[in-house]
Amino acid sequence: MNPLDAARRLTREALGEGQVCTTCGSRVAGLCRPLDAAALDEVVAETEQIAFAARDTLFDEGDRAGHVFTLVTGTAKLTRLLADGREQVLGFRFAGDVLGYTVGETYPFAAQLLTPAQVCRLERRRLETLLRRYPALERRFLDLCVQELAATQEQLVSVGRRTAEGRVAAFLLSLVEAGRRRGAVGGVLDMPMTRGDIADFLGLTLETVSRTLTAFRRRGWIREPSHGRMELLRSDQLTALAEGSPAE
Repeated sequence: MNPLDAARRLTREALGEGQVCTTCGSRVAGLCRPLDAAALDEVVAETEQIAFAARDTLFDEGDRAGHVFTLVTGTAKLTRLLADGREQVLGFRFAGDVLGYTVGETYPFAAQLLTPAQVCRLERRRLETLLRRYPALERRFLDLCVQELAATQEQLVSVGRRTAEGRVAAFLLSLVEAGRRRGAVGGVLDMPMTRGDIADFLGLTLETVSRTLTAFRRRGWIREPSHGRMELLRSDQLTALAEGSPAE
């Protein structure tokens, strides 16, 4: 059975639409940010709210691209299978991010939850109708597409030009920036992705990522207060390293 069909579908009464929309990352940094109350009500009426467990799959590469998803809470990773059977991590998505919109008929990558998550699922054709009906929604969707393109370009620069330490530093700073867009404060990051996921995304080996994070920790630039959480103590040093300056 498709994991999406097996997921617990929460009724609007149980989930509490108003509460979900108030706390949803999309209201802060995502597609729904520019909507007024009336437009938001229409969008909510068209969506399904679904709860997923960690490691559940939203969709697989090659599945028919019939739905678009917004993460209300949680973190996901995007992956693609290579010809030799290996998995390539393409990126990570957070609360408020839109997943699965494509101009093709099938999804060009897979999306897997790294944490428990609540998700809004909307039929693709209904989203396209809403985009035509609400110009502010269409403009916001274009903004998000431009942001994703910029992130892709930054990733190409990181893999092509930065040192291994520079790539890891830039990745940590990108998580800080993603948190700021969602209204997060402070320097403690939730990092549900594995070291292997990070290595694959950055084009490095697991050993290199682990060794680099250990070096950052010994220099006093980061600390890990608990499993899956990291605090950046010297963002200035990480920024300098990501920009190509020598570490102090």
